[in-house]
Amino acid sequence: MSFDEGVRPRLPVRYQGEDTSATAPRELNGWYSYAIAAEVFAVVGVGSFLPVTLEQLARERGVFFSDRARPCTESGSAGDPAKFRIRDDGGQDDQCIVHFLGSDITTASFAMYTFSAAVLAQAITLVCFSSFADHGPYRKKMLMTFAYLGSLVSALFIFISPTVYWIAPILVIIGVTCLGCSFTLLNAFLPVLVTNYSDTSKLSDSSSFDHELEALNPESTSTRRSSPEKLASDLERSAKISSKGVGLGYIAAVIVQCISILILFLFSKTPLSHTNPTLPMRVILLVVGLWWFIFTLPTLLWLRPRPGPPLPTSTRSTSSFLYYLKFSLSSFWTTLKRAIRLRQTLIFLVSWFLLSDAIATISGTAVLFARTELSMSTIAIALLSITSISFGIIGAFAWPRLAARFALTPKSVLLACIVLMEIIPIYGLLGYIPIIKNAGVGGLQRPWEIYPLGALHGFIMGGISSYARAVYAPLIPQGSEAAFFALYAVTDKGSSAVGPALVGWIVDRAGTIRPAFAFLAVLCLLPGPLVWWLDVERGRADAEAMVGVKARAHQRVDSGVVDGELQEMTERERERERFAVGED
Repeated sequence: MSFDEGVRPRLPVRYQGEDTSATAPRELNGWYSYAIAAEVFAVVGVGSFLPVTLEQLARERGVFFSDRARPCTESGSAGDPAKFRIRDDGGQDDQCIVHFLGSDITTASFAMYTFSAAVLAQAITLVCFSSFADHGPYRKKMLMTFAYLGSLVSALFIFISPTVYWIAPILVIIGVTCLGCSFTLLNAFLPVLVTNYSDTSKLSDSSSFDHELEALNPESTSTRRSSPEKLASDLERSAKISSKGVGLGYIAAVIVQCISILILFLFSKTPLSHTNPTLPMRVILLVVGLWWFIFTLPTLLWLRPRPGPPLPTSTRSTSSFLYYLKFSLSSFWTTLKRAIRLRQTLIFLVSWFLLSDAIATISGTAVLFARTELSMSTIAIALLSITSISFGIIGAFAWPRLAARFALTPKSVLLACIVLMEIIPIYGLLGYIPIIKNAGVGGLQRPWEIYPLGALHGFIMGGISSYARAVYAPLIPQGSEAAFFALYAVTDKGSSAVGPALVGWIVDRAGTIRPAFAFLAVLCLLPGPLVWWLDVERGRADAEAMVGVKARAHQRVDSGVVDGELQEMTERERERERFAVGED
């Protein structure tokens, strides 16, 4: 008998090998542990030091736009970089450029284009391999594979010097792909854990936060998912589990970010920080990789595989690789068609595409703006990251309480976050107002101004990270969690290839980052109306109807229903059949 079974009731088994044992505290701790492990790379690596490391590596190999014979490192350094200006207007502020893949690009664009390529590669990987995660034990196996490959890639940055700076984008692409895919697989466990949660399994033995969660009776799966009362209960539970995962991940990121500042401080006392400016940041990425590796171990040991239906096998002479590649692509295409037929799911995915693009672009742009336009040092940027993460922790735990205090639905929380996020680009645009510009303060003209915006951004992200997947989980047809969360990640990360690339294009032509705030202001507003129109209750009912009709279709086939009998079905039943199986 396993550690989390005992006398706990099980839900009905739908296929051979399905694990419907009640969700145990240790299993949830395994789920939380991966958030602690990987969020550090997401925040400290991707959010803070990878953009700066890429820019600095390129800068040390770059030249000034106005004088191609003069290296950038003569007047720009890790602590005092040259300001962004691609055109030489009087020689005051000149831009550092690097020749990469046959083109001259700014060193900041080098970082933006790299991240665009990384999220594009991540989206392609999810499309090609995500469907395997809903079959057999592959969900957990793939999670572990991506986790340990990503941690290794982060650690390998210790060997990247400016002379081989072109290897850095390759490592970033692999690392970001592993991070996004592993989080997709982790998210796919969330609806499974919530579905199997019962009144005999507690989310925590001592935390008052967890005792706020109501228990569910072990009813049938269809009843649990279709009842409006269970919808509200599951939404609340999913949001709180998600919020706790985000909060713990942010706490871990703060700890590692403080270690990073200590590393930067110690290196600043040695000549190495001047002769090799990227070395401290590469040491930090090594620490991040080790952290990711170590804290994934509890996930490996405690998170149950929760296997899906057996993976189909090829009955033809075609190679296994081609068969499974075709299977994965066709499965993703089927998932996409099913999502399109689920109107509320489609509305959410489109809004999430726009919202995640705004989030990713604001984060990357802010770091590079601080680095270049405001000439902030690496330590100052690390402090900015700590500020944002700290308020992210506050937001992750505060939003559920604010929602309970003011009776806000998860959808209302997302709308509130969208409205608040609009403040960030609008504040940056204030720098164009003559009276503010002449005053020399306001509109992000001074370094200290970015810290309150970082705090606001963190508080918003605490809400969005917690509630977006909690709103999406009920819209997924049961049994397709990994495939639909892969679609969630594709719309998330796929969109993130658009915004940074457009900001890079704006910077290359305008010579400064500030005009990109106008683009961000528009981008932040676009998802608002779609989230407003979203009907979660209707979306969950549609998803449940799709599962039920598809199951009845398979039962008819298994029981030997012939074409003549199928013709006796009503037109409405036939429409539901086609809707369920995803036929055109």
